[in-house]
Amino acid sequence: MGWLITAVVWLTIAVWAAVCLFRAFWEFLALALGASTQALRPRTPGTPDRRIPSVGSEPAQRAYWSQLMWVDTSTSTRAAASAVRHRLLGRWMAVTARRMFTGQQPSTGYRFDHWIARFVVRLLATGTALGAITGALLASAVMALVHLVMWLLVGLVWLVAVAGVGALCGADRSVALVRRVRMKCPYPGCYRAFPLAVHRCPGCGAAHRELRPGRFGALWHLCSCGRRITAVSLAGRDRLAVECPHCDRSLPAGIGRLRIVHVPVIGGTSSGKTMLMAAAVTGLHASTGHSPLKVEFATDDDRRDVVDLDGQLKHGGWVRKTQGGQPRALMLRISHRRRHRLLYLYDPMGESFYDVDSTRRQEYLAHADGVVLVVDVLADPQVRRSLPAADEELAREAGPAEPGPWQTYQTFTGELSALAGRRRRGRLPLAVVVTKRDVLDRIEHLRVPATGVGPWLATIGLDPLVRDLGHRFRTRRYWALSAYAATGTGPLVSEQRRSAEPVLWILARTGLRVGKLLSEDPAAGPPAASVPGPRDAPVQDRSTR
Repeated sequence: MGWLITAVVWLTIAVWAAVCLFRAFWEFLALALGASTQALRPRTPGTPDRRIPSVGSEPAQRAYWSQLMWVDTSTSTRAAASAVRHRLLGRWMAVTARRMFTGQQPSTGYRFDHWIARFVVRLLATGTALGAITGALLASAVMALVHLVMWLLVGLVWLVAVAGVGALCGADRSVALVRRVRMKCPYPGCYRAFPLAVHRCPGCGAAHRELRPGRFGALWHLCSCGRRITAVSLAGRDRLAVECPHCDRSLPAGIGRLRIVHVPVIGGTSSGKTMLMAAAVTGLHASTGHSPLKVEFATDDDRRDVVDLDGQLKHGGWVRKTQGGQPRALMLRISHRRRHRLLYLYDPMGESFYDVDSTRRQEYLAHADGVVLVVDVLADPQVRRSLPAADEELAREAGPAEPGPWQTYQTFTGELSALAGRRRRGRLPLAVVVTKRDVLDRIEHLRVPATGVGPWLATIGLDPLVRDLGHRFRTRRYWALSAYAATGTGPLVSEQRRSAEPVLWILARTGLRVGKLLSEDPAAGPPAASVPGPRDAPVQDRSTR
């Protein structure tokens, strides 16, 4: 009896080894490899993958390495394990082994007629079942090793991709820091800073709010329309149409690669701010013909605004009073040799600086890189009291500003400290521009000297203003200009260039090398050579309007 049991055991072992090594192992291994490979098959480009959840409203597909790579790897591993399990429990255990244990043919399920055949099949059933189980385990062990290597490789690829994204982000950030690029909205009611603009797809116009190296791609993003969009600033991302992420209004192209210089023009009502800004823009364009300086409008709206100003000057000899609440910045792209700036010029209403509350609402002051302070000396009560009757009539016809320069300056500087900080305010360059010089030159007592505009202001009664300027602003410079002589029909080119000097001087303080375009004496300002008065005697200086 013992020998019979031994024979059965050895027969079972032999069947077990034969089924495992010559059939089951290779069948399970091939099945697992096939299922694993099938799970990694290419997907139709542009079609959504239900395994990947959408990320907010961003109209871009996640980069393969960021998530889909992990999903594919996990799907492949699960597919291999599932294929082995289903084949073992389904075909081998539930069908083949069960039929053999019940004396049936393994392939067809028909019951053997002879008892010897049924006995032999039942003897082989145990070895067959054990062989199938062992083959499944061995195939699973091999697939586990294969998938372990695959997971390690996927992890390595992910680390390389993350490192590449970090390097690209760092390069973009480093360039922005070196160029001091800080993007800020130029529109009233916003004026907010932002790290990344909204970029529009040139194909379908979809708004991409995360167009940078990241989870949607390292070098480019794939838009939902199927178009590739570069995600790196150095590769041309900033050539796309952009919008402010806070107010969704259009921004000038290149805002992400150019340093922005914010220059508010501050002065009372009728002090000549708008005329001075128009003259400065004209002067900047006039300076391009004899120097490497290049000036262009940042947007079509800026071009239309300046054309409208020029039309008002040529048609009526004056510009309309600045209307509205907070100003929209007039934007110009300034280039000198290999250095570039995006200039924001703000022309607020004079009423904006009547009191503390209205001044505090001028939030663009927090971003100022320099300030042009427009001084209408004819609006100062002490200066007016010193004039004889005949000169008082000239001063009244010139339309003095309201309030006077000292009051405007006090309100402005008090809130500038709150908005920009006291330390930063002290470092701001301040360009002090005395306007209506064509009228001043007709008043003997107020005739502007050839040099020393600052000391001249002190002698005519604005000594408190000059002393406080010296105390609060370490970097300052004075000019005396006539916007009348620089704009309109038959303007003086020399006066146009002088009108641009305050802006150029502030740009020079930001590293734009335009010093050769400025007058030689940094303390005195441009030479105060005489400029023509009004071409028609009854007409006032246009800068007062």
